[in-house]
Amino acid sequence: MSRQARLHSLSFASALRETLREGYDRRAFIQDLMAGLSVGIIAIPLSMALAIASGVKPEYGLYTAIIAGFIISLTGGSRYSVSGPTAAFVVILYPVAQTYGLAGLLIATLMSALILLGLAFARLGRLIEYIPESVTLGFTSGIAIVIATLQVKDFFGLKLEALPELWWQKLAALVSAMPSLDPAATAVALATLAVLILWPRLRLPVPGHLPALLVGLAVAWAAGLMGHTVETIGSRFSYLLPDGSLGAGIPPFFPELAWPWERPGPNGQPLELSWSLVRELLPAAFSIAMLGAIESLLCAVVLDGMSGKRHHANGELLGQGLGNLLAPFFGGFTATAALARSAANYRAGARSPVAGMVHALVVLAGLLVLAPALAWLPMASMAALLLVVAWNMSEAPKVVALVRKAPRGDVLVLLTCLLLTVLFDMVIAIFAGILLASLLFMRDLAGMTRFTDISRQGKHVPGTLAPGWKVFKLSGPLFFAAADRVFDELQSELAGARGVVLYMDAVPLLDAGGLSALDQFIQQCRQQDVELVVADLQFQPLRALARAGMAPIEGRLRFTPTLAEALQPLLISTP
Repeated sequence: MSRQARLHSLSFASALRETLREGYDRRAFIQDLMAGLSVGIIAIPLSMALAIASGVKPEYGLYTAIIAGFIISLTGGSRYSVSGPTAAFVVILYPVAQTYGLAGLLIATLMSALILLGLAFARLGRLIEYIPESVTLGFTSGIAIVIATLQVKDFFGLKLEALPELWWQKLAALVSAMPSLDPAATAVALATLAVLILWPRLRLPVPGHLPALLVGLAVAWAAGLMGHTVETIGSRFSYLLPDGSLGAGIPPFFPELAWPWERPGPNGQPLELSWSLVRELLPAAFSIAMLGAIESLLCAVVLDGMSGKRHHANGELLGQGLGNLLAPFFGGFTATAALARSAANYRAGARSPVAGMVHALVVLAGLLVLAPALAWLPMASMAALLLVVAWNMSEAPKVVALVRKAPRGDVLVLLTCLLLTVLFDMVIAIFAGILLASLLFMRDLAGMTRFTDISRQGKHVPGTLAPGWKVFKLSGPLFFAAADRVFDELQSELAGARGVVLYMDAVPLLDAGGLSALDQFIQQCRQQDVELVVADLQFQPLRALARAGMAPIEGRLRFTPTLAEALQPLLISTP
């Protein structure tokens, strides 16, 4: 299937079906099994950490990886993508969870799923091509800064009840709370961080997340022996047992099926589903859907480059929509393709979406079997883990390379998106970045549109023109941002002229603004008694003139298919 067909087609479980058509055997299944096992081990602590960062209990991150991770791999359009909670959503989900509770977060996820399905059925997967790299790098770097800021409290064990809403207020509150730094929590976080940084240098097949958490756990245990208590998942979070008592940590059983709005709201009580609530959550749902589409498709593009395969863009949006549609009924919140886990999946030898489904089952097994052990994980270790996630997400080397080598306009777009994401809102940042990038692009494109006097260029005019005649070659698109300037400059050339030939073979586009400017130029030519000849129009400008009803005027305006035909009656001598 061609690349264009993949961008425009839509089919259910397209990646899985394509893999099966190519041939799937026992060896491929074993490879998928091993890859899924490896990624599942990584996903367990990450899913819990990202749930905590999003403002909900850690088990809901596991539910997300289990339900959404399995459904998206089964029904999506990218064979190597692994979906679950991701760091990119924290800046959107955390405010929703704080204001509306878990129930509001799940309703927003459900609404975003409907938007994703709408994008899939509208065949809009190709729109990822229109988002500049400077925009994506800008807002992902901004998100990384926000996530890192949110981890400072647990990393240093600061005595701080809650963080303010705005970033600079968070920063001020954290600085003010620094005297309450807990040496034991800081030691645990630093030990975990050191292992996460140094482990890749050992080039061992075991992911570094598990050893890092074990080291953090060991340091926390040693601190406990010396009388220093380090906060853990079990000490911060609890769940209700069937007999009405409280259990520490996360519940070791499969999530129950329930309506999303029946989950705990901001006051612990279910929300009442209403149109007013839907209207309030719609901006967040739209942001979640747009970011989910961008993240999942960018991940698929990166995996295409690594594997040499091609994803189905609309099929991936369909899978993302279905996964996020079903997950909220089991307590799962927003999921999308996670680049780090997906890349690890491919490098571990994955052959098909089966690896992503195995990853979800491994997370389920971890929930059912390891829940008591997971309750001992220190919060400081989880903060260190998320700091590394934030650093990887920032793609700092790419940002530095872009700032050093890219045009100033791209640097301006990147910095604008980064600052707006950190200081205000990611949605504002994306829209502002795309708008700014579009304006700068139009400015550059308009600067390419110009005209040249070729009246004495033998290459184009093979002879001497009749007195008072001039030939101008127009180059570049004649659109609203360029046409007025070009024709204003051309009007200054009309003084003393008897006639003008506009050679337009290098004009690929003529929009409404260009038509208006050309019409005004024609009127100027008529007022100054200058005959105008338009030669060698391309298809789109010719069609635009035909739709506008612009016709030849005897002795004033004529059109010729070639420059030679335009010049034939005007040459008084030829070489």
